[in-house]
Amino acid sequence: MSGIVQQFIIHGVTNSGQRFRPSDWAERLCGVMSRFRPAGSAGGPLTYSPYVVPTYIDGVRCVVVDHRLRELEPLAWNFVYEFARANELQTSEREVAPSKRPG
Repeated sequence: MSGIVQQFIIHGVTNSGQRFRPSDWAERLCGVMSRFRPAGSAGGPLTYSPYVVPTYIDGVRCVVVDHRLRELEPLAWNFVYEFARANELQTSEREVAPSKRPG
């Protein structure tokens, strides 16, 4: 198992500092991406992909995108990346220890 997982984070704040709307944007984006998951992973059609997960960071709604999505499905990666760019959302990168989740 690799030691570090790279993540791309889409923050629910625009480059001009405004909160992104609608308020459920993160859940909608993650719902669209739910089918992109590692082979053999648990979870049915009503669960989020472990590669694209909604969360809060410092009180801001965010979507955390695992870089392994790029290897699994480059077009899906491009979709989330372009979503952030087209909506002028703030983004960041981080590295974390791998979780116990599949993938």
